[in-house]
Amino acid sequence: MSTSVDVVVIGTGPGGEDAAGRLADAGLSVVAVESRLVGGECPFFACVPTKIMARGSDLVAEARRADGRAAATAVTPDWAPVAARVADEATAHWTDQSHVDRLTARGVRVVKGRGRITAPGEVTVDGEVFRASRGVLLNTGTSPTAPPVEGLADLPYWTNRDIVKATTAPASMLVLGGGVVGAELAQIFARFGTHVTIVEVADRLLALDEPESSALVERVFAADGITVRTSAKVTSASYDGTAFTLSLPDGDLTAERLLVAAGRRPNLRDLGLEHYGVDETARAVPVDDHLRAADGLWAIGDITGKGAFTHMSMYQSAIAVRSILGEDGPPATYHAVPRVTFTDPEIGAVGLTEAQAREQGLRVRVGTTRIADSTRGWIHGSPGNEGYIKLVEDADRGVLVGATAAGPYGGEVLGALVTAVHARVPTDTLRTMIYAYPTFHRAIESALADLA
Repeated sequence: MSTSVDVVVIGTGPGGEDAAGRLADAGLSVVAVESRLVGGECPFFACVPTKIMARGSDLVAEARRADGRAAATAVTPDWAPVAARVADEATAHWTDQSHVDRLTARGVRVVKGRGRITAPGEVTVDGEVFRASRGVLLNTGTSPTAPPVEGLADLPYWTNRDIVKATTAPASMLVLGGGVVGAELAQIFARFGTHVTIVEVADRLLALDEPESSALVERVFAADGITVRTSAKVTSASYDGTAFTLSLPDGDLTAERLLVAAGRRPNLRDLGLEHYGVDETARAVPVDDHLRAADGLWAIGDITGKGAFTHMSMYQSAIAVRSILGEDGPPATYHAVPRVTFTDPEIGAVGLTEAQAREQGLRVRVGTTRIADSTRGWIHGSPGNEGYIKLVEDADRGVLVGATAAGPYGGEVLGALVTAVHARVPTDTLRTMIYAYPTFHRAIESALADLA
C-alpha cells in the first residue's frame, strides 16, 4: 500500500511534534511516525517528570531550612506523593493519547511503528509506503547508553527511563556518571533518604560547565550526604540479585540500585540514511543553518549535535518548518544556547565557558560575584544561598560571549544573560541598566563591576 503526502516526520519528540503540527496548520498533508511515545523523552522520562521530582526535593530542603528561621520543623520525606504526581499528572502513566489527539486534531496522521527511509522521499512503516513530495523531517532523538564496563551490559540497572517510574526511594544507590542527569537525580534521591554515591570518570562533576560550578555542586552534595568519586575508573560491574557492585582499583562500591547516567547515543541506525548519503554511524547528522541535511531531508533536535535540549529542538523546529514551506526567516545560530542543571542550587549557563573562549583565541575578561554577598542572598540566608554569577567577555568587542548564573533560581536569573549574549549587548550598556533591588539578578551588576 502506498500513500502520497507532503511531509513525513520520523520521530515526534518535542520538535517533531511541534513541526508536524505547524506543517499541518500550513495546509500540508503530514504523517508523523513514532515507534515509542508521541512527545518523546521530555514529557515522559526527562524534563517534566524529573523537574517534578526536583521540586519535591527542593521542598524537602526548604522545609528543613525553615527550622530555626521561621518554624520548628521535623521533616519526614515521603516519596509516594512525588511518584504519584509523576505517574498521574505528568505522564498519564506513560500513555501518549493526549499528544496523539492534539496532532490528529490539527490534521496530522499519526502512525505508530518503526519508520525507515527506503528511497529519497519515501518512508516505509510496517509495509505501508509513504511518498513525501516536500520531504522528510527527522527528529529521532537519542537513547541512554552505557560505558563499556565488564559485566555492565547484562545487569538490570536503571536509566533515566526507569528511575522516573520508581515508586519508592531505594536505601542506597550508585550513580554511574556525574553529568546533568546523574547530578540531578543523585541529589533528588539523597534528599529522600537514599544513600547515594556518584562515580564519575572525569576529574569533576558537570565537566562541561565552569569549574566553579563543579566545585559548588560538590560542596552542596557533601552537605546532602552524597559521596562523590571523581577520576574513578570502574573495572567491572556485577549484581547478585540483591545489590549492585562497581569494582574500582581501590575497592568495591555496593548499593541496592545502580543508575547509569553516562551518556546517550543518537537514534540513527537502520533509518535508511544511506539513501541521502548520510552516515548512520556518525555522532550527529550534519545540517546547514536551515536544518537541511540533504535535498529533501531535514533533521532537528538531539541528532543534530547542537545541544540535547527540548528548547533546542523547538527552536530548530520553527526554522526547519520555514525551510520546508519556502518561507524567509533568520537562520539558526548557536552562540547563545542556554542550559540549566536543576540541582539545588540551579546551574544556569549560556554561550562559552571561560576555557572555551580562551581556546577560540579571544582576549577574555572575566567578572564574578557571590550570590551570598548580594542583599537578596543575605536575606535568603545560608544554607540555601550558595552560588555565583560569572561573566565571560570578549574584551576586543566589549560583549559577553558566555555567562553562568548559579544559585537560587539560577535558571530564571539566566534569562537576562541569555538576552545579553544573544543580542550582543555591549557591556557598557549593561552597566547603565537599572537592576531591581533587592533581587538575585542584581548580582549581575556586581559581576559587571568586577569585569571592569
